[in-house]
Amino acid sequence: MFKLKLPTDPRWAKIAESNIEEVLSDHAWCEQKAVTNCITLITMLPEHTHIITELIKIAKEEMEHFEQVHELIKANGWVLGRERKDHYVNELYKFMQKGGSRQSHLVERLLFSAMIEARSCERFKVLSDTIEDQEMAKFYRDLMISEANHYTVFLGFANEIGEGLDVKKRWEEWLAYEAEIIKSYGNSEAIHG
Repeated sequence: MFKLKLPTDPRWAKIAESNIEEVLSDHAWCEQKAVTNCITLITMLPEHTHIITELIKIAKEEMEHFEQVHELIKANGWVLGRERKDHYVNELYKFMQKGGSRQSHLVERLLFSAMIEARSCERFKVLSDTIEDQEMAKFYRDLMISEANHYTVFLGFANEIGEGLDVKKRWEEWLAYEAEIIKSYGNSEAIHG
């Protein structure tokens, strides 16, 4: 299992639970962005057939998650809110090293993807452990398992593509950076908020 440097304060789950409608809309858009990220990675890795095969599976799974969240929204009589900016993801994006070789760029993109999945997984765990609605807790427990798999797949591909690079060191840098930026989050009704 991943070792995030700074875990989410469980109080975030209470903030999220206080406006679950907003959290579900935000969550749906996070899933849509995860699909888009997989498609972007496919365009970046055309010669890696086995990676593309796995990315297609993940994209389909993320789209299923989008549908599941949308079904929950509809079941509660709500509508999907407008797409939101994910400031957390935007801050992670800024940390990606630009330039360098194609190989290092691909590793950066895969580590960026792994980091988002790792935090999402951790947030889903916090929700599943603290939210009072048992149906919603189960929903987030199931998603947590899926997100953990995605995180490990992206990290594994980064190590594979990054043969000869110090991917482990760079991942530690990602973890340290993420711990710093996450300090300013955890106070809004958003998956990464």
